[in-house]
Amino acid sequence: MTAYDLHVTEADPARVVTVLPGSGYTAMGPLLWYARSALRDLGWTVRTLEWAARPSFGSARETYAEILDGRGAPGEDALHLVVAKSLGTLAMPMAVRLGLPGVWLTPVLTSEQAPDVRETAAELDEDHLLIGGTADPLWDGELADGSEADVLEVEDADHSLEVPGTRAENLAILDEVVSAIEEFAGSFGEE
Repeated sequence: MTAYDLHVTEADPARVVTVLPGSGYTAMGPLLWYARSALRDLGWTVRTLEWAARPSFGSARETYAEILDGRGAPGEDALHLVVAKSLGTLAMPMAVRLGLPGVWLTPVLTSEQAPDVRETAAELDEDHLLIGGTADPLWDGELADGSEADVLEVEDADHSLEVPGTRAENLAILDEVVSAIEEFAGSFGEE
């Protein structure tokens, strides 16, 4: 298993979000930075994974099992939301088995190394939000639309959910994505 740190910002113990970054897109990237900031501002306890080195798919899956279902995972009484980007979406099958709602940013739907993610995504229900861009080779908008999950598809956006060369448009996309995450998290109720 690849070494990692799990940073926790304590707030409401009854509402916990676990943030799982990509292998190259860390939690410092704007999508995850602002998503976790928004959820923290809404009172959620935020747990953020930080990789010490780029993990393999196998070691990432082992780490997700430990973080989501192992020692130190939120208690059964807590609402536990997963927000994952790219490699982090390898946690989707486990999250679904555990009954955890999730926000899946740029999921690896077409990766040959993750057929279980594709199969799981096709069966997602309304407790999940899929977000991807039409210019991302790992995105499958048709598959996402065929699920019962909420879907936000960003026209012409790449795997970073950006449209190259359009700073103002990219800021608008960032705002749209973070707003969708806030609204989705709010659908589970606030105390």
